[in-house]
Amino acid sequence: MNDLAKIIGEYAVPLVGSPTDYDPLLNLIGDAPMVLLGGATHGTHEFYQARALITQRLIEEKGFSAVAVEGDWPDAYRVNRFVQGQSEDEDVGAALGGFKAFPAWLWRNTEVADFVEWLRCYNDTLPKDTNKADFYGLDLFSLHRSIGAVLDYLGKVDPESAERARKRYASFARFGKDTQTYGLPADVGSAESLQAAAITQLLELCVHESAYQDQAGRMSADELFFAEQNARLIKNAEHYYRLMFQEPVSSWNLRASHMMETLRLLENHLRTQQRAPKIVVWAHNAHVGNAAATVMKTKNEFNLGQLARERFGRGAVLVGFTTYRGKVTAAAEWDAPAEQQSVKPAGPGSYEDLFHEVPFSRFMLDLRDPQNAAVHNLSTPRLERAIGVIYQPENERDNHYFEARLPEQFDVVLHFDQTKAVQPLERTGEWQVAEVEETFPTGL
Repeated sequence: MNDLAKIIGEYAVPLVGSPTDYDPLLNLIGDAPMVLLGGATHGTHEFYQARALITQRLIEEKGFSAVAVEGDWPDAYRVNRFVQGQSEDEDVGAALGGFKAFPAWLWRNTEVADFVEWLRCYNDTLPKDTNKADFYGLDLFSLHRSIGAVLDYLGKVDPESAERARKRYASFARFGKDTQTYGLPADVGSAESLQAAAITQLLELCVHESAYQDQAGRMSADELFFAEQNARLIKNAEHYYRLMFQEPVSSWNLRASHMMETLRLLENHLRTQQRAPKIVVWAHNAHVGNAAATVMKTKNEFNLGQLARERFGRGAVLVGFTTYRGKVTAAAEWDAPAEQQSVKPAGPGSYEDLFHEVPFSRFMLDLRDPQNAAVHNLSTPRLERAIGVIYQPENERDNHYFEARLPEQFDVVLHFDQTKAVQPLERTGEWQVAEVEETFPTGL
């Protein structure tokens, strides 16, 4: 064991599967209104499980009123209706049915299903007139589904406005579901027309907000908020898709800005409903960690974690997750089936490789602790691994590592040395093959 790993071991808090494992984290969170829980992959069981356990305690013990995930707004709102007891979905599998597009396993997995089931049961135990915990999405990849949601809402409260909206959004139909067409060199006038239609519709919806609120007997304030956010998402998504293939940095930043705007609007919405504006976020480390402490800064990129830090200061607690080796659910390429892949041992010199030497297989490290003698040494830039929806272990160094300064990136890091893959609700043959290989007799 090297000297730094030994020092980390002196300050690390072992995670042993006890109900009190996360007491130190909840103490650190204190009265902070925003907790951002990350993940070094999009398919690790331990990350999802820990986020669920921590979130349950934040809701029960600290009055957190909403969970916001790195998922699309209308799909997550379908889950929200289920956990509120307002859904026609008969079970949690159906409630997660909106998450159909690649990569569906991010939210259609057994770990998320278990949490959503818990959230529904928790809400059901509350007195009838008590505000219940919500479930929302922060992302913007639902342009066509959001158009449908706006039209559905207006069709119920204002048929004439619905017809105007239908005409405005008609131009989007020619693109179908192929969002890449937004990135092609297009007619400038056509692009401006699409942008103007999206902006005009959002403004009209906001102008009539008070009139629609007066119809609270028919449509709740939540549903109005849902519709407005869908209209806002359409405006931002149209801009995002135009930038995605032309200015990748700008499109990344626009996505981060949309997430932060959504978080801010959620905060305001909860406050207007006389509810505690306390939100826990579930997203990848790449979104949750402070981008200013990573190589992103040199590319002029920012993310949700950086924007949350700038807005809330220490009121936003950023929690990163790491692993050394194990299994992960990921695809070999975009739009390919989910596979249960083997995660290679972390590369030499990385944070994960260093944590592997700490004498605990699972631990929490408080990076805010001024007494932690390891923090100064951890501030020297090191490699950090990030596995997204695609994992290509044969090119891991080029595709899955970046430089970061961990104590500036996160307030807390949770390390799980060996990890398992999340279980998709629909397991393909590709996913099952890896599971068989894991237990196949080694002597044959």
